[in-house]
Amino acid sequence: MGVLRGAGRVFDLSLGQLLWSRRTIFMGLVLTVPVIIAVVERLLLISGISALRVNDVRVSGPTIFGLIIWLVLRVVVPILGVFYGTGLIADEVDDKTITYLFTRPVRRGAVLLGKYLAYLVCTVMVVLPAVVIVYFLVIPFRDIPGTFRSLAIDVGLLALGLAAYGAVFALVGAMLRKPAVVGLVFAFGWEQAAMLMPGYLSRVTIAYYLQALVPHAIPSQEGVSALLQALIGTVPEPGTCLAALIFATVVALVLGCRVIERREYVLEQ
Repeated sequence: MGVLRGAGRVFDLSLGQLLWSRRTIFMGLVLTVPVIIAVVERLLLISGISALRVNDVRVSGPTIFGLIIWLVLRVVVPILGVFYGTGLIADEVDDKTITYLFTRPVRRGAVLLGKYLAYLVCTVMVVLPAVVIVYFLVIPFRDIPGTFRSLAIDVGLLALGLAAYGAVFALVGAMLRKPAVVGLVFAFGWEQAAMLMPGYLSRVTIAYYLQALVPHAIPSQEGVSALLQALIGTVPEPGTCLAALIFATVVALVLGCRVIERREYVLEQ
C-alpha cells in the first residue's frame, strides 16, 4: 500500500480516537481560559469600564483579540503540541498496540503521517470554535467587517503553530521512550531561555518565528506595539517566518518517518 493511501487509512482510524480522547477533553478545558477572559472583557465593556488601558488610552477590541491570540500561541499551542505530538507513537508503545499497526500492509512512515494528520485536524476542529467565540465576544459588531481579515490571519497562525509543534514533538515521540517530559522541557524550558538570551540562539526555536508573525495581525496601537516589540526583540520578515516554520515542519515529519521506519520498538512485558 502506498504511503499516502496508508496514511489515509491510519488517519480514518486515529481521528475518531483523538476526538474522544482525554487529551481532547483537557484541550477543551485549557481553551476555556481565553474564552473566560473574553467574557470578562465583554462584561466590563458593557458596564462602561475599560478592561485594558495603555498610557491612559483604552485598548481597542481588535488589539485585545490579537493579544489573546498571542497568549494562545505562546502557551496553549505548545501545550497541545506536547501532549498530542509526543503521544502519537509513544501511546501506541505504552498500550502495546503498535504491533497491530506494524503488522498491517502499511509502511511505518505512513502510520506516523496518518496519526499526525489526525492530530492536526482534531486540534484545529476544537481550537477554531474557541477562537471564533473569543472574536465575537471581544470585537464590537461595528468593527467586524473591517477586522474579519485579522481573524483569518490568526486562524492561519494557529494552524501553522499546531503543525510545527506537532511535527517536532511527533519526532520526539518516535525517538524517545518517555517523550512528554522532554517535550515540556523543550517548549517551556529551552525555548523560553533561548528567547531571553542575546545573539542568534532564539532563531533555532519555533516560538521566535511564530510569535514574530503576531504583530502583523494586530492593528497598530500606541504602546501595545512597543510592548510586543520589547517582548519579541528583532522581528524577522513574515516570509522568513513562514519559510522557517514550514521547513521545520517538513524536516521534522521526514525525520520522524525515517526514525519509525528504522527503529525497533521493544514492548515491556
